[in-house]
Amino acid sequence: MNPESIPADRHPARLAVGIVGAGRAGTALGVALARAGHQVVAASAVSDASLRRARANFPAAAITDPSQVLRRADLALLTVPDDALPGLVTGLAATGAPLEGRMLAHASGRYGVSVLEPAVRQGALPLALHPVMTFTGRADDVDRLRGTSFGVTAPDVLRPAAEALVIEMGGEPVFIAEDQRDLYHAAIAGAANHLITLVAQAMDLLRTAGVAEPARLLAPLLSASLDNALRFGDAGLTGPVARGDAATVAAHVAALEAAAGASAAGTSAAAAAGAAGPSASTSAAGAAGAPAVAAYVAMARLTADRALAAGILRPADAERLLDVLGGRS
Repeated sequence: MNPESIPADRHPARLAVGIVGAGRAGTALGVALARAGHQVVAASAVSDASLRRARANFPAAAITDPSQVLRRADLALLTVPDDALPGLVTGLAATGAPLEGRMLAHASGRYGVSVLEPAVRQGALPLALHPVMTFTGRADDVDRLRGTSFGVTAPDVLRPAAEALVIEMGGEPVFIAEDQRDLYHAAIAGAANHLITLVAQAMDLLRTAGVAEPARLLAPLLSASLDNALRFGDAGLTGPVARGDAATVAAHVAALEAAAGASAAGTSAAAAAGAAGPSASTSAAGAAGAPAVAAYVAMARLTADRALAAGILRPADAERLLDVLGGRS
């Protein structure tokens, strides 16, 4: 396909779509494109789960190797793990895979279009279309794309095609400069992945404190906190750090350190007694022990810095907080 062949209304013609790496993301994108009227004609997959997924969702598609996927496709989705993408592209270019005139779109958050350069030198048309969404492998993954932002990087001549494809999949294109992709990806990975870690750690601590259903306890609070963060930014900060309650923060740190100590002692005692393994409660406490202290202190410091910069926390209160947090890591 030539960029000049894209219709003036910016919607690309119906495309033959190939998927190299029919995992969870690749399958969801392929199904979304099929719903938009494109045809998934070929797919490659390695794991048994991906093979089953490809056959179930694209029964008319050929299951074949990546080179043959490209041979059949106008648009090839390269939906492999980030670390595998450079090697895949280099391998396709080195083995003479048919690249000229074909759109190659990867879904990696980390990379822009420079990772596709070996293929571009052989005439491929590069697109980076990263859905800012997690996928589970369930049938409703494709429905999650509706209203989801896509981090898009593309040459100027291909921006209309990239925008049209994202819109057809139900998404909203957000253009990211090539040299900002790592920062973009660090931001969204930190927000989404670290949030899960923080919540899981909080649930472990609550179980240690005797709460039977920590998820039920946390859900309303976390929902409100996320809403406040997205709507108000730093102005949505609440809690003892933002208020400058140094004594409360000190009590938190002491409780976390005590839990970490108790967890270490319990694990040592179990090992000395020749126990087969720690209990569920001991495991939860261990997961939420020493790392929880370091995480709390680091986040408290960052929260104090942001609250101070936003004018929420008074300098004198910040000093008292730093006295409590200083020297801990």
